[in-house]
Amino acid sequence: MKTTNYYNTFIEVAEDCPATKGEVPAVKAENKTVASIQYELLMNKPYEYTSDDILFAVYASKNNMTEQEKQVEREKFFSKSQACLRASALPKRYGWGIHFNSEGKIGLYGFNSDEYKKFLEDDSVKHLKAMRSSRVK
Repeated sequence: MKTTNYYNTFIEVAEDCPATKGEVPAVKAENKTVASIQYELLMNKPYEYTSDDILFAVYASKNNMTEQEKQVEREKFFSKSQACLRASALPKRYGWGIHFNSEGKIGLYGFNSDEYKKFLEDDSVKHLKAMRSSRVK
């Protein structure tokens, strides 16, 4: 099974992120976006989920899976490589830094927050940038 989990890592906001602070992702009509589902899960229960948990929860939500289906489908889902949270709109578009603790559990921190700044200066965690939205010219 392939994994997207990170440990003791901080994903910084993308270099081309238009947000100047952590913004709540918009919900389009009655359908939640991938970013809005990720945001809701991570803000409601900080440090409860791993990256794999979040990615699969979004997939299950978008596909209206039952609890029984989830048990079977999770293994299939991770039998193929999945994009990690560096590709998420949260750090690319909405200004959220993503911290993974030693257990791989996730917390979100707004770009202009004191906590975000502390993680930037913390050499005890690995630092990665979120993927850029546009190509470098």
